[in-house]
Amino acid sequence: MRVSDFDYELPEELIAQEPVEPRDAARLMVVHRVSGRVEHRVFRDLPEYLRAGDVLVLNDTRVIPARLFGAKEGTGGRVEVLLLRRLAPDVWEALVRPGRRLPVGARVVLGGGALVATAVDRTDAGGRVLRFEPPGELERRLPEVGQMPLPPYIRRQLQDPERYQTVFAREEGSAAAPTAGLHFTPALLERIGAMGVEVVYLTLHVGLGTFRPVQVERVEEHRMHAEYYSVPPATAAAVSGAKREGRRVVAVGTTVARTLEAASSADGQVAPGHGWTDLFIYPGYRWKVVDALITNFHLPRSTLLMLVSAFLGRERTLAAYAEAVRERYRFFSFGDAMLIL
Repeated sequence: MRVSDFDYELPEELIAQEPVEPRDAARLMVVHRVSGRVEHRVFRDLPEYLRAGDVLVLNDTRVIPARLFGAKEGTGGRVEVLLLRRLAPDVWEALVRPGRRLPVGARVVLGGGALVATAVDRTDAGGRVLRFEPPGELERRLPEVGQMPLPPYIRRQLQDPERYQTVFAREEGSAAAPTAGLHFTPALLERIGAMGVEVVYLTLHVGLGTFRPVQVERVEEHRMHAEYYSVPPATAAAVSGAKREGRRVVAVGTTVARTLEAASSADGQVAPGHGWTDLFIYPGYRWKVVDALITNFHLPRSTLLMLVSAFLGRERTLAAYAEAVRERYRFFSFGDAMLIL
């Protein structure tokens, strides 16, 4: 498969620049895999498509203020840092722009001198390994000196940073939000739970693996960047029980889908625990756990679009996206949602 097989035309005005209010007022495209039927609904209608016994799985990761701005020591050149994952106390993998200004050994002054980052290594993905000083200060000062790492296609300033967090976000560590979960409200989750749907959580800290562009021509040659995940025992038990008993597992977002598939055995039993996953799901993948998927509309040529295509089929996915464009759905992080049944 070629990466160009996952391209589509998107008018720029359909890229959502701000979230809708309230959260569950986003539109919802419902796609039925067997029949191909498409419905146009609103996200608060989601309970109509769920049933007692379903297990709804959400990602409770919380976005950290991972974008930092500083100046290169000695020259004063402007440097932007995006923290991706902590490797050790005070040591982080990061993306740096412009990277050519920061060779190994260079230092960046951040937060008006509150922090200094030294580049101690390069990464295979073209990033940097940074060591922060003074020891123990970075995480304490992040709320003061860091900014919410909105994607580059969002050009408007976000008035309320909590709108780039899900209402159930609690485990800090993501460089981007698990956007399918942004549409849920506490009241909607309460309605779903009252129906007899079991609502459970896992954690996948969104990093470079999720949003890194595919830079090879052939899909099969792309290598995912590993991301940290954790599956609690209660979630593993709920999902495994559902699979044994023939009940549906509904994944909220591509991050949940990847985590469940990475943590499962061939018969769909999910093991509790934590670790790193570089699982890359694209058409031809044999699904073991996920029976239904809630997801946003993703960028052309992205690994996220490839995962959706693996679940729905490439042709039906691109047809659904074409209909979403015709129907003026809102795309990407703050955009509308799709439910694939």
